[in-house]
Amino acid sequence: MNITVHRPGELTAADRLAWTALQSKAHLNGSPELANPFLSPEFALAMGQARRGVHIAVVREDGEPVAFFPFQRTITGVGRAIGLGLSDCQGLVHRPGFTWDARELLRACGLAVWEFDHLTSGQEPFGAGASGTFPSPVIDLDQGYEAYLAQLHENHAKFIRRTLTKQRRLVRDHGTVRYVHDERDPEVLTTLMRWKSAQYRRTGRSDRFAHPWITQLVRRLFHTRSDSFAGILSVLYAADVPVAAHFGLRTERIIVNWFPAYDPSYAKYSPGLGLHLRMAEAAAADGIAHLDLGRGQKAYKDSLKTRELAVSEGWVALRHPVAFGHRARRAPLRALRNTVVSRPELFAPADKLLKRMGKIRSLGRE
Repeated sequence: MNITVHRPGELTAADRLAWTALQSKAHLNGSPELANPFLSPEFALAMGQARRGVHIAVVREDGEPVAFFPFQRTITGVGRAIGLGLSDCQGLVHRPGFTWDARELLRACGLAVWEFDHLTSGQEPFGAGASGTFPSPVIDLDQGYEAYLAQLHENHAKFIRRTLTKQRRLVRDHGTVRYVHDERDPEVLTTLMRWKSAQYRRTGRSDRFAHPWITQLVRRLFHTRSDSFAGILSVLYAADVPVAAHFGLRTERIIVNWFPAYDPSYAKYSPGLGLHLRMAEAAAADGIAHLDLGRGQKAYKDSLKTRELAVSEGWVALRHPVAFGHRARRAPLRALRNTVVSRPELFAPADKLLKRMGKIRSLGRE
């Protein structure tokens, strides 16, 4: 096994095609999760333009590439999953039956430790270092939208009736409602990011779009398009005014739910839920197998999901002072966060406090 490490722009066209081919055939080889857009060469290339320290390890056998491992590395050898904190799927893309030694891979990559928070399934050499596993809901669409809608009626009848009623009320109150699955107007993307920033502040969360590199990354991915990958902006309009939008990424079979938001002045119509139903309908018609809603406890995800995937967080580490130091700093924070999120009696007051602080912060901006 030969391992070479490259910056994203150094990958040859042949290597990129091989990587894409592994993803395109992943569902046929029993590893559909490897087709996730966050594991695509396009996402790695965009991250390489947005952030320093992005590298890709290429594993070859008999001269042929059999695995690709994107990661970020500091000068001290601390490694992180590419896009840690932003990406909802992480791991090594590989051919069927390929096995690897995680620590051998770390040494070849110049890493003392590699941290992940959304490790996908089928990554057993890395999974041994997992400190926790969490549900990541998805919407299955491979049987078509009508089958999905029938399942919603069966499992969440009250929810789907209420949502569809609100959509009819939106039409009655505001006239024509239309949905654009793949909107190409960059001004609408700007509107979405403005809504999302306001939502982060309103709920007391850290505003991701306050970081210029994230805004630049999203814009770059919006303009990235190929047969196997695209940034996709989906928009719900009422009387030609955008009321809800979502920007995510897609491969041939998967769309990832990344940045959904809506205009709060239309909140009584639940435009975000209406948007997700339109997205599911259009995605099914486009041959998408599932829409990945991403890890995180949200009521709308529980109502829309058909099942859950499992993603893990943790570290793979060598016996190295840098690895010990990194884990000593990060482990207590992760443990505290997961304890709060997993226990309703702790999460409810913490969430209420964050929203109160967000309201104060928003008032201070006015």
